Amino acid sequence: MKSPFPGMDPFIEACGLWGDLHTHLIEKIYERLADAVPAHYLVRTGERNYVALEEQGGDKRGSFIPDVNVTSHRVETATDENVAVAEPTTQEPYSIRAFIDEELREPFVEILDADNGNRLVTCIEVLSPSNKKSSSAGWDLYQRKRQGLLLTGSANLIEIDLLRNGRRMPMADPWRPSPYRLVVARKGSAPHCKAWSACSLKPLPSIPVPLLRPDPDVPLDLQPMIDAIYSRSKYDRSIDYERPISPPLSPEETLWLDQRLSSRPAPA
Repeated sequence: MKSPFPGMDPFIEACGLWGDLHTHLIEKIYERLADAVPAHYLVRTGERNYVALEEQGGDKRGSFIPDVNVTSHRVETATDENVAVAEPTTQEPYSIRAFIDEELREPFVEILDADNGNRLVTCIEVLSPSNKKSSSAGWDLYQRKRQGLLLTGSANLIEIDLLRNGRRMPMADPWRPSPYRLVVARKGSAPHCKAWSACSLKPLPSIPVPLLRPDPDVPLDLQPMIDAIYSRSKYDRSIDYERPISPPLSPEETLWLDQRLSSRPAPA
């Protein structure tokens, strides 16, 4: 069954299906570009990997990149000087919670120039929730990459934000009001970018994927990809469209959804 929304379905994010959609959307973007670019380009998928530490209460207080630095900290014991430690009065066990390591993976797509040492031409990023969480490893790592591309102008950057929650990417000019945003930053044009607003009630706009001159842009139409993933993955079986979500639907979205749900056939 199709989504009741002609654009980006907000319930995919709200019902915990974003990770699945993200994985399949990266695959479809890769397939589209690999079939469309001229022969002297290579299309590859990459991945950022890091570990987030989840502390007491479920909060991710800090995070680190594995295999970068290992720091040894001295742990105080009862033998340390000037440290008083009370003797235990019982041998009964007690409960204590440990850190939980959550490994996060953030895939992306790159277009490389095969005739010039596989030099990066264009990077396509579909933002993850971790990329939009301030002071997290996901935020810091992506900002480092984003700023590097924008400041040096070494490659084109396409940024696809299909998440309602989280902090918006920093820009010098204010974003136009919209739940979703698509950005194309062409090599040599930064800090000037082209941005598209997107919503749930209209199909996502087709955006250009820049290559090297004089090669023409490749159009990237995300809506058919998302619709195909929704149908093939049977998201309607996992989504309760009667439940409230956060951020809440707008009055226009609520009216649209009510009208579509009332016309749907009853489940067998």
